[in-house]
Amino acid sequence: MYPVIYLKKGREEALGRFHPWIFSGAVASMEGAPREGETVEVRSAAGGFLALGHWQPGSIAVRILTFEPCRIDAGFWLGALQKAFRVRQALQLPCPPHTSAYRLVHGEGDFLPGLVIDIYGAAAVMQAHSAGMFLARKEIAAALQEIYGGALQCIYNKSAATAPFKAGMEAQDEYLLKSTETSGEEIIMENGRRFIVNWEAGQKTGFFLDQRDNRQLLAQYAKGRNVLNLFCYTGGFSVYALCGGAAAGHNVCRSPAAVDLAFRNIQLNDIAAAPHQPFVADAFEFLRRSSGNDYDLMILDPPAFAKHAGARKNALQAYKRLNAAAFSKIAPGGIVFTFSCSQAVGKIDFRNAVFSAAAISKRRIRILHQLTQPADHPVNIYHPEGEYLKGLVLLVE
Repeated sequence: MYPVIYLKKGREEALGRFHPWIFSGAVASMEGAPREGETVEVRSAAGGFLALGHWQPGSIAVRILTFEPCRIDAGFWLGALQKAFRVRQALQLPCPPHTSAYRLVHGEGDFLPGLVIDIYGAAAVMQAHSAGMFLARKEIAAALQEIYGGALQCIYNKSAATAPFKAGMEAQDEYLLKSTETSGEEIIMENGRRFIVNWEAGQKTGFFLDQRDNRQLLAQYAKGRNVLNLFCYTGGFSVYALCGGAAAGHNVCRSPAAVDLAFRNIQLNDIAAAPHQPFVADAFEFLRRSSGNDYDLMILDPPAFAKHAGARKNALQAYKRLNAAAFSKIAPGGIVFTFSCSQAVGKIDFRNAVFSAAAISKRRIRILHQLTQPADHPVNIYHPEGEYLKGLVLLVE
């Protein structure tokens, strides 16, 4: 039915533990000539059925879709997305009128490795991180339409920068469903706050939904504080801080477009009581030039410093430098929300980098909260690598 991948003897143990990846070094031979992104059947060295998955030449050779024999067809995609949808319903997402945006599919966390789908009101934005998911985009879009019906006005496939192809193919960003009202931009609600999402021009799918719960927590600490939001992007943390009664807020990002969008989001939420100011600047340089005691609430939420394992060592040094600089500048009694979204940097490694920064600063520092991604970004228990977002809330004396 499908091309067959045979594993080397003894290399099926990871699949026995339901890990969703097969690395190229585990492959012994192939029966047939699978095309890039094609569904393949995985068998043990003895010939026993193990799984079905997407073939991808490279380090991760197969991403597992199911450990049961079946057809990977329209029925499969509908069933898989319905399961993800039911999980979000159980999480009470969406939660009108307070929250209209959430993640419907989180790759391995929803047993669909290589696929991300975010819902922004009446729009669904897909990202394929594997050739197989990109090739299945139309079947996935059809399943979305069946699940959401008329509530879905737009499906945008934003995979040009994420779908890897090694055989000369090229992914294109495209609308798979578009109503006449679709503009590429929508105002979403998140915990009662309003944000502008532009899925065509914005980073990732247009908005960082994974910080929703952490932004809500920050609002509880913001009252009366002077806030510095480094790597601000759309200004999500700043909106929550100012809505929570912050005395002042400063946004810092190297991207003029991001700083402008953060300012628009603050205006959108009618936050007039507290002054706020944007800065187009490098975060490290901004901290170096700032005076001590200017801020007593800081958010350190940089982009991934390590996009692969080879960059891990340099990333840890960057996290240490960033946090040490923040600890040296924050006012006594200040609060630091510090994060890593680098999948290649583990939770313990990140915590050790922050510990080293604390030791450099020679200040008394306590951990108030240990943070991670929200429930609509679930972690497959057999794929701990999916716990990519790490965060600490620190009290600095």
